[in-house]
Amino acid sequence: MTKFFPFIVSLSAFLFISCGSNPYGKVGFAKAPKIVNVSSYDPKPRVHSGRSYTPLSQQALRDNGALGQIARCGKGYDYDSKCSDFLAGAERCGLLLGSYYYVKANNSATAQADRFIARLRGIKRSRGLRTRRIMLVGDIDTRSSVSHIVSFVNRIHQLTGTYPMLYIENSEGMRRRLRAASSSQKRILRKCPYWLALYGHTYPGIPTPKKLARASGIWKTWALWQYGGVEWERRHHSIKHYSHGRWRSPRYFGNLSQPLERSAFNGDIPDLVKFWRSYAWEWS
Repeated sequence: MTKFFPFIVSLSAFLFISCGSNPYGKVGFAKAPKIVNVSSYDPKPRVHSGRSYTPLSQQALRDNGALGQIARCGKGYDYDSKCSDFLAGAERCGLLLGSYYYVKANNSATAQADRFIARLRGIKRSRGLRTRRIMLVGDIDTRSSVSHIVSFVNRIHQLTGTYPMLYIENSEGMRRRLRAASSSQKRILRKCPYWLALYGHTYPGIPTPKKLARASGIWKTWALWQYGGVEWERRHHSIKHYSHGRWRSPRYFGNLSQPLERSAFNGDIPDLVKFWRSYAWEWS
């Protein structure tokens, strides 16, 4: 698949790693494999001296520890202008490939799923990508109903035979809807790996990723934890990163000169390889 990861693993379904009594997951920050997510907003403006990257030249990400990259494919009915270049650049550096689609609540869930898969197929053909598998992710609009999410998930499964990972922001309204979902809806959503976002320990009652996962009423653990990111307000950015207890993350990603959305996998590198092999779509 790539120059970096030899996929010599079993084809059996990957079982999520139990975090046991550790509220931060199986491994600490230093050993947790890092995954970055990017969009047309990246690379973001420089804020200090250091290395940078472009969609087609991502060696700085790889050198700073990124093992995979998840590029935004689109939002609603609009495609992301940099997705194709980001995927080509990630393959060139030997990164694991992933792509996410921001699923808007006021657009058809099935139509957005159709556009997602059609666009990725087009990118693979037009760029001649050789990577065999790509992780699919639904970035869920926090205004979405559970039925809307399930419709997206079911359509992705119908088109690809795989279940997408679901990225859900820290929203109490969304958690209430998830907890109130029917048993059949919860059964479908549990088939999807959970990618959570938690930048700090001060959110009431949810200081750790373990607490956040359980608060969903669906997942007991997680696959990816977005511990670092950027919030924008009135053209000014605020860098967020989790640094508390046993999880002490730095403000920036290595020696990069700009902020970056970044996540940690809940396991070690062999676990990550098995996970990608089991859940990523063997696209065509």
